[in-house]
Amino acid sequence: MTTKALLAINPRPTEQEALAALRYNLCRCGTHVEILRAVMRASGQLTEAVD
Repeated sequence: MTTKALLAINPRPTEQEALAALRYNLCRCGTHVEILRAVMRASGQLTEAVD
C-alpha cells in the first residue's frame, strides 16, 4: 500500500525517495534490497536482463 501511494504521487521516485517512503515498512530479514528493487521496477526505472 505504501508503494502504491508513493507511485500515485511520484511515479518516478529516486531510490532515496523510495527508501524514505518505505522507512517504516522495511523488514529485518534482509529482503529490503529486493523490496526496493520491486519499487523501482514498478516505477519503470529498473529493467533486468532476461536469459
